[in-house]
Amino acid sequence: MLKVENLVVRYGMIEAIKGISFEVRDGEIVTLIGANGAGKTTTMHAVSGLIKPVSGTILLNDTDLTRIPNHRIVSLGLAQVPEGRRVFAQQTVAENLTLGAYARKDRSSVQADMDYVYELFPRLKERQTQLAGTLSGGEQQMLAMGRALMARPSIMLLDEPSMGLSPLLVSEIFSIIEEINRKGTTVLLVEQNAKRALAIADRAYVLETGNITLEGTGEELSRDERVQKAYLGG
Repeated sequence: MLKVENLVVRYGMIEAIKGISFEVRDGEIVTLIGANGAGKTTTMHAVSGLIKPVSGTILLNDTDLTRIPNHRIVSLGLAQVPEGRRVFAQQTVAENLTLGAYARKDRSSVQADMDYVYELFPRLKERQTQLAGTLSGGEQQMLAMGRALMARPSIMLLDEPSMGLSPLLVSEIFSIIEEINRKGTTVLLVEQNAKRALAIADRAYVLETGNITLEGTGEELSRDERVQKAYLGG
């Protein structure tokens, strides 16, 4: 489904991503783990078209996203839930969700998908007329995920979904990620909570200073002594 090959990203003279390659197969949850500054968010931004790479290819179902205008990428089946949620604070919950469907042509199905989002996130249904900026951090994260789902993506990119949330809400968010995946959406997850990310991941990659240094199944990496020492407190 998604295949990244020899990706290089620079900020000025600084090479943030140094020729990495990885793939996400249809139906998988794949996670990128790594310390702050490792290049995880930069990688996500390159995949979703927010940053143009210096070189490399990003293939989504054989379409090279590096050659596609970034405003067209959503319509190809890729949606990103950004770090920090980035909801439209002065719009209501319902308006945020409607904006998530802006690129869709099948307007008749939008309400059905909104009902699905409300089923996944009952708290959003309770607050559908409330301004997004007045929601709690956890509710805003749910809204950001729901907004992305309204695009009907085949693959969803999630950037640090557990950031700043209580342990109880973290568990809820990860359960919903698994449910979204079970319903047929492929997931690429960037997450500092390596233990939780590896627990739900089919496969995982470790990113360190712009390089992929380890890869394997979520279970394999969770047992790897290097991963345990660096990211799991082992």
